Amino acid sequence: MGRAVAVFCGSGLGARPEYAQAAAGTGRALAARGVTLVYGGGGKGMMGAVADGALAAGGRVVGVIPHWMMEKEAAHTGVAEMRVVETMLERKTVMADLADAFLVLPGGLGTMDEMFEVLTWSQLRLHGRSKPTGVLNVAGFYDDLRRWLDRATRDGYIRESSAGLPTIDDDLGRLLETLLA
Repeated sequence: MGRAVAVFCGSGLGARPEYAQAAAGTGRALAARGVTLVYGGGGKGMMGAVADGALAAGGRVVGVIPHWMMEKEAAHTGVAEMRVVETMLERKTVMADLADAFLVLPGGLGTMDEMFEVLTWSQLRLHGRSKPTGVLNVAGFYDDLRRWLDRATRDGYIRESSAGLPTIDDDLGRLLETLLA
């Protein structure tokens, strides 16, 4: 499949236009680098925007979606490569298997669940190797996450040398360079 990045993001657009702009820009940037976008398969919100950006730029997009979301007609109709799975856990597992790296955009509880799951898997090397995770800090969305990670490290819950710690950056180009290095 070549290089692939799994993007975790909200199913909604969020309250700020910068979020959707960042999602579409992420899709375009991955396509411009010849990197496959692996994402949750949705056709709306941030998920739809990242897929639309990649597709508009001629990129390869692989969606991974639970069958019950297909039944709700939530899948992106323009994505030709749609893998239908049974559960949310299977969705994360398939996305992780397909990806060389992970990129987190603004989102809610589901996005946090996906991010922390792959960070833990990387720390435990359950992928066979550590796969890098980047967090795009759009409009300061993840400032508090950065503070929490610093605090958890200072207080001894996370080792600074831990595999799986995310790179948090507000510059998409720099973040992709780090993830794809």
